[in-house]
Amino acid sequence: MEAFISCNDKRNIPDVSGIKVDLQVQRFDKDFFSIDTNNTDKSLNVLHEKYGSFINDFLYNILGVAANADSAVLGVKDYIRNYKFVFDSVQQKYASVDETAKEVRKSMQFVQYYFPNYTLPRSLIFFVGPIEGYANVLTQSGMAVGLQLYLGKDFPVYKTDYVSQVYPAYRSRRFEAGYIPVNCINNIIDEIDPPTNDNLPLVYQMIEAGKRLYLIDLFLPETADSLKTGYTQSQLEGCYKNEAFIWNYFLQNNLLYSTDISLTREYMNDGPFTEVLGQASPGFIGQFIGWQIIKRWQESHPDVAPSQLINIPAKQLYEEAKYKPD
Repeated sequence: MEAFISCNDKRNIPDVSGIKVDLQVQRFDKDFFSIDTNNTDKSLNVLHEKYGSFINDFLYNILGVAANADSAVLGVKDYIRNYKFVFDSVQQKYASVDETAKEVRKSMQFVQYYFPNYTLPRSLIFFVGPIEGYANVLTQSGMAVGLQLYLGKDFPVYKTDYVSQVYPAYRSRRFEAGYIPVNCINNIIDEIDPPTNDNLPLVYQMIEAGKRLYLIDLFLPETADSLKTGYTQSQLEGCYKNEAFIWNYFLQNNLLYSTDISLTREYMNDGPFTEVLGQASPGFIGQFIGWQIIKRWQESHPDVAPSQLINIPAKQLYEEAKYKPD
């Protein structure tokens, strides 16, 4: 179980219980694997009536079957036959998704509180897709969650040679139920505050990443920081303990204003660790520093709304934060 260490301990969490979120929970996974493969065309039409455009998203974008009727039928039959054991494992672990849906719905209440003009997804659609496919995707039909990538870090399929090449251990250890709300919220943040390009100086890239973690804090105020960052608890604690050392490393090596992708990607890409800081450090350590800068800035600007903060240039935030960890 993830330990709870959150920057929200000193922040008043707003009461969002009165905010109505109309979120329909749909078990597409169960309906899809229940179709009659002796009458696949008709079964797919039934799914289309129930799920609308999501059936097309699932077939053509998630499964990747060819966009013609005969190929779709063959692709569906093959997929159900090959993935039945994965579906069975999903049903054992997720006979009920009530608790997960409750967390996602609560996070959306916070989204609506801070960004009342944002149009929330109306459906939370659970599916079982290819192992090497999507874990979360925001579609026109709603927020879709691929449960095949949340079967627990020790699920045997994740340990096979092929899958471990697609998802190294530092990624597959996150294939736990606790990451579902975080990943759903990340999809929403992609729309609210789209990821910036990697041509910015490193310190500004870090601040833009920090904005995203700041939003996750707001939308999931009771979620462990280790889940928000994707770090292990040990890595997270090490970041806080060595915050000044990490910052001084960037200063002393004149990295803050570097735009050299071959350098900046070491700190802004996911990975098992940051090589120059040792194997106990997390990958994507830049987001941690950016997050601390944002928190420092927010402490002296408590009345600035999140919708305003995300539009403030990183350069301004950095200069005004006067970040200097002890």
